[in-house]
Amino acid sequence: MAVEIARVNRRRFLRGTGVALALPWLEAAAPLHAATAAAEPMRRLACFYMPDGVPMPLREDPAHHDWSWFPHGAGSEFTFTKCLDPLEPLRQQLTVLSGFSHPHARSIHGHCNADQFLTGAATGGGGDYANAISLDQVFAAHVGDRTRLASLVLSTDGGTGTSRGAHTLSFTASGRPIPAEHRPKQIFDMLFVKQDAQASRRLAMSQSVLDDLLEDARALKREIPTDDQQAVDAYLESVRETELKVAKAREWLDIPLPQVDVDHLTLDITPEKPQTYLETMFDLLHLAFLTDSTRVATYQLGRENGIGVSDYLARAVGFHLTHQLSHETKQPDGWKNFGTYCRFISEQIGRFLGKLDATPEPAGSGTMLDNTLVLFGSASSAFHLSRNYPLILAGGRSMGFRHGQYLNRAGDQVQGGAWDGGTEPWQEEQLREDVPLSNLFVTMLQRLGVETDRFADSTGTVDEI
Repeated sequence: MAVEIARVNRRRFLRGTGVALALPWLEAAAPLHAATAAAEPMRRLACFYMPDGVPMPLREDPAHHDWSWFPHGAGSEFTFTKCLDPLEPLRQQLTVLSGFSHPHARSIHGHCNADQFLTGAATGGGGDYANAISLDQVFAAHVGDRTRLASLVLSTDGGTGTSRGAHTLSFTASGRPIPAEHRPKQIFDMLFVKQDAQASRRLAMSQSVLDDLLEDARALKREIPTDDQQAVDAYLESVRETELKVAKAREWLDIPLPQVDVDHLTLDITPEKPQTYLETMFDLLHLAFLTDSTRVATYQLGRENGIGVSDYLARAVGFHLTHQLSHETKQPDGWKNFGTYCRFISEQIGRFLGKLDATPEPAGSGTMLDNTLVLFGSASSAFHLSRNYPLILAGGRSMGFRHGQYLNRAGDQVQGGAWDGGTEPWQEEQLREDVPLSNLFVTMLQRLGVETDRFADSTGTVDEI
């Protein structure tokens, strides 16, 4: 059957009354896809941030074997600890990095540093404040005009936060914070709903966004090959599942903000709520990439220092407040408790990476993960220490990245251990000089197709990957 390509191109939407749902790329538009791929390989970037650092028990501590965040070994000969072992199935698709940090932040309290994670700017620990453009926005300036959304900026707490207390990873060319969206319903509508008055009224009555689209979907399926019909069915099912999760995740937004010196045990927060919320946010990111609604995304999982609803994420694994876990490592099972939470986050990251890896690239060869570069990390390692950032770089195989390794630039000179109430690690003398994290950013930008040899205070590239 001959198919009119204009009806099935990458800007194609299913349309209902007041609703427009973006479609994934389909084989029926293969000639268009081939021409696009030849002119411009598909490349995407996603950056995720986890606050509060990671478990760093010293080597002589019995907990080091199981609960040190960084792997044991180096190069291709490394072993994940329990903090990261959910990522074992994706071992050949990622690189763990140690010994990297931003020079301007190395002697600053770790709670001040989410602001500069993607900028490398000298935001400081107090006084005057100025930031710079973030990594994602450099790439968005390069590719953002090719999609409906130049970039998708998300966080669990939403908005911008405060200076040195950011709720967003993304900053403009003038260093202004870009507000992050945290409400799954608004994100869903941003991606899939044409906001006219009729749509708003219907959605307010909790009617599915898909209901008005089924007639258009049936008409489209009569015009496309069988494989594409199956792809449309699978896609609509995925959207429906995400829509149901969005409804569940609404309960998360009713949780009151954490308060200092309040007994939070009386709050009705079941483990399902934070887990469903995180899964929903990552599912929305996957759909945004699948529909080519954007090719650039950031998600800040939580704000530093335990302020914000994100401090309740640890309820997913049975703990009270997330930030407390980093302070209680000297208590019995303290490292295990902190590590168990980090393991939960690894499961969520692994689930997202696994979905990308299981999805064939609609616009070319390989999988979506092959064409998506994912950075995950924190601007702290040990307790409040703004050095030796815990980092994972995944995907991007079509861009030439070589994974399946632990790139250990920190060597054996690692600061860590439980805080005993005295001098904190960030106040201690540096044992060694970290590599500027901006060197990694330059490497990422170059492979993403941005012509540059500088970012912030970079001194080169990272050739091992």
